[in-house]
Amino acid sequence: MNRRARVLLLNAALGPLDYRLDREHDVAPGSIVLAPLGPRQLAGVVWEAERMPSDSEVGDNRLRPLAHVYDLPPIAAPLRRLIEWTADYYLAPPASVLRMALASASALEERRSVIEYRATGHVPERLTPQRAQALERIGGRQGLVRELAQLADVSDAVIRGLVKAGAIEPVEVRTDDPFPHPDPDFAPPELSADQQAAAHALRTAVAARAAHPVLLDGVTGSGKTEVYLEAVAEAIRMGRQALILLPEIALTEPFLRRFEARFGVAPVAWHSDLRSSQRRRAWRAIALGEAKAVIGARSALFLPYRDLGVIVVD
Repeated sequence: MNRRARVLLLNAALGPLDYRLDREHDVAPGSIVLAPLGPRQLAGVVWEAERMPSDSEVGDNRLRPLAHVYDLPPIAAPLRRLIEWTADYYLAPPASVLRMALASASALEERRSVIEYRATGHVPERLTPQRAQALERIGGRQGLVRELAQLADVSDAVIRGLVKAGAIEPVEVRTDDPFPHPDPDFAPPELSADQQAAAHALRTAVAARAAHPVLLDGVTGSGKTEVYLEAVAEAIRMGRQALILLPEIALTEPFLRRFEARFGVAPVAWHSDLRSSQRRRAWRAIALGEAKAVIGARSALFLPYRDLGVIVVD
């Protein structure tokens, strides 16, 4: 007897679709899969049929088989419930919300490196206005051809022409190198009595592994950041992950340096300015539980954390 799986694809125009499970495919709710759709193949997530009704039931004999099951941790049930709630509350297609969880398509594939491009400093003899604009705007940045083209507001052909002219060179970037783990005891702060009491309450809450909100109230400059970083340190000591949510504008070098001074390494950052290779590396590290401390904008809440111990909303 054929088995079937209900899959939510990364296509906001579609509802959930059913696929046939062959013997070599062993899936469960949350499994990340690749499914055929006409002549194309799209990534998606297996969902509970009772929680994601289909508009039309199809007989087993008409179902197409899944193309591939990715060797990645499944999207956990709490995140699937968050996706459902967000889609319902904002009247958005569930697939649109799911895309925030599967925010790096390249992260699904097991590639160890990608080729990016950067300026060499050489100015080509044939310097058209578009080429000059591209070199000026790219500066010291690097990225994929399409990323540099978007940055410079030129076509991909202009970037490829600069590559042929020797003004831009390819560079291999490893995408699966592990992030260094933060040390919770690297540089603990000297806290006042009131700060110590607040930090103790936060550490106790994290150690209890119970989900409940805590409000940390204080005037500007009262040391709230040092206090909540103690909750982050406790989660790291337990081998769990910590997420600090900040406005995009606050994801600046001063805050990242502040974190590094406390824990010895920089956190894993998640924001809109990441290159494709950086997004891939961060997403896989988060999904595999290797990224112990993540600092990001609101979209970071939807990433597939393996074992999230504390969320700080600053």
